[in-house]
Amino acid sequence: MIDRRTFTRAVGLGAGAGALSLAALPASAEATPAAPAAPAPQAGPAGAAGRTGFARLAQVRAGVLDIGYAEDGPADGPVVICLHGWPYDIHSYVDVAPLLAAQGYRVIVPYLRGHGPTRFLNARTPRNAQQAAVAADVVALMDALGIGRAVLAGFDWGSRTADIVAALWPERVRALVSVSGYLVTDVEMQKEPLAAAAEHTWWYQFYFATERGRLAMEDRDKRRALCRLVWETVSPTWAFDDAVFERTAAAFDNPDYAAIVIHNYRWRLGLADGERRYDRLEQRLAARPRIAVPTVTLDAGRDPFTAPGDGSGYRQYFTGPYLHRTLADVGHNLPQEAPADFARAVLDADRL
Repeated sequence: MIDRRTFTRAVGLGAGAGALSLAALPASAEATPAAPAAPAPQAGPAGAAGRTGFARLAQVRAGVLDIGYAEDGPADGPVVICLHGWPYDIHSYVDVAPLLAAQGYRVIVPYLRGHGPTRFLNARTPRNAQQAAVAADVVALMDALGIGRAVLAGFDWGSRTADIVAALWPERVRALVSVSGYLVTDVEMQKEPLAAAAEHTWWYQFYFATERGRLAMEDRDKRRALCRLVWETVSPTWAFDDAVFERTAAAFDNPDYAAIVIHNYRWRLGLADGERRYDRLEQRLAARPRIAVPTVTLDAGRDPFTAPGDGSGYRQYFTGPYLHRTLADVGHNLPQEAPADFARAVLDADRL
């Protein structure tokens, strides 16, 4: 989930934003489809996925991982890499990908370390989920696939990861879409207590700091029940069904899933060490680097982690061309709840 320092108080803002159709939108100058695009699918009712899966799944060795990923769109199109969060997987983008593919983009959606078919190449590699490690995975994936530059788009862990790549490797990023804005973790700041209501919202983070929480994540049934509760809590207007949840929950059966999730949250609170190989990157991130690439930030009005307002709390961190939008009746899993709005943000970011 997102960085706890971005949370101010639980909010529920206004009525829902209408779903957008991309069918009438022209492709960008660098994203012309190889053939006339079919009408883009409409965003359906919350929880009613337009597709049940991805047509193309693949694996590639990249850095310390063998990464599983989905792909859509023309192989020679400009690249968009969509990054999921916790407790989610690539299916957060199952309805976003065809919208972008219809606009001529090559869409890559990787499983993050510890999720789905993504595996560590070496059994001795630490099951480390500190922010710099996850971001380095994305750069390694781009190298392995021969991708020089890409639009990066994400939410939750994916927003943080995309923010970090844009801040530390801006030459690799055409544009950025970041749900909840600037999510680079400041471990020192994390040591300061928040208001009680804010701390309450982060119940699972403190649970994961205990051995009870670790054991729950290692138990398949308890893990699924916990993750489903998180879905229901942070997306109060998303009426997903059992099939939608189970499709994603299969990714939680990765043998490293529990270790990766537990390490991520303990590391953020300063309760677990990172790896020395990432120390230099973390030192740069501790300085809260600005992001100069063209950026669209999105806030979800029904997400309990979204501070009320217009994104002004993190605006200072984006120094390049910039747009901000708030989707009033959407929860935390924004790309799956409002796929057309998310795809529109990608197109707009790439045209800034």
